[in-house]
Amino acid sequence: MEQGNLQGRKVLISGGTGGVGLAIAKILAHHNATVAVTGRNVERGEKAAEQLCKLSPGCFYLQSQAANATSAGLSVAQAAERMEGIDILISAGAEGSVPPTPFADMTTEQIASNLDTRLLARIYPVHAAIPFLRKSDAGSIVMITTDAARHPTPGESLIGAVGAAIILLTKALARELSRDHIRVNSVAMTITSETPSWDRIFSKESFENRLFSKALARFPQGRAPMADEVAQAVVFLAGPAALQITGQTLSVNGGLSFGGW
Repeated sequence: MEQGNLQGRKVLISGGTGGVGLAIAKILAHHNATVAVTGRNVERGEKAAEQLCKLSPGCFYLQSQAANATSAGLSVAQAAERMEGIDILISAGAEGSVPPTPFADMTTEQIASNLDTRLLARIYPVHAAIPFLRKSDAGSIVMITTDAARHPTPGESLIGAVGAAIILLTKALARELSRDHIRVNSVAMTITSETPSWDRIFSKESFENRLFSKALARFPQGRAPMADEVAQAVVFLAGPAALQITGQTLSVNGGLSFGGW
């Protein structure tokens, strides 16, 4: 897929130390962008930065807790200072504290935690990055969301609700920020291989394992999407090749489901 000219672009990826986030970072670094990645785990973050620097000198890692507004804001400001600006913000990190669980079986604490870790972790970095993106000549935001927003399965009530919120936010922000020439898009994922979530889901017997094992048998392509395939779609939307695309959510779901809004 042609990505356009990404050389010299200054990119911040929230949650870019593993899985899809890191796959995105590697593609961008390969195209000579300067990439900053954030995440909670220092060891994993430093290892990710080392890999990225081999592709594009100047890439780096910042420790951050995306679900904490202060921490997210600080890491965005530090990245902008170090790179002398931000052109692209990719909000990829929002690992839920509660796996797919029937709504009636959740505690009220788990409901609140789901919203914090899945929704606030997605939008705090976006909010913090807008002042810096306004200074770019071609600002771009891409958020990772879930296809459960459109086609929730049992146990994904809150996961789908948060995903739907991100889809609506994508449309609203695209309109609000159009005057600043900032594009806003999202990519909706299904279960995706080569990710920490995949490894966790299939490492033990659980409700989540049984749920997604059934889904695996229904992919028309014979397998689930891989992290790199999702990353390619994200990089396309983030870059200049998608200059006329904004307010959109693209599903990378291997044909598991169709339709949407």
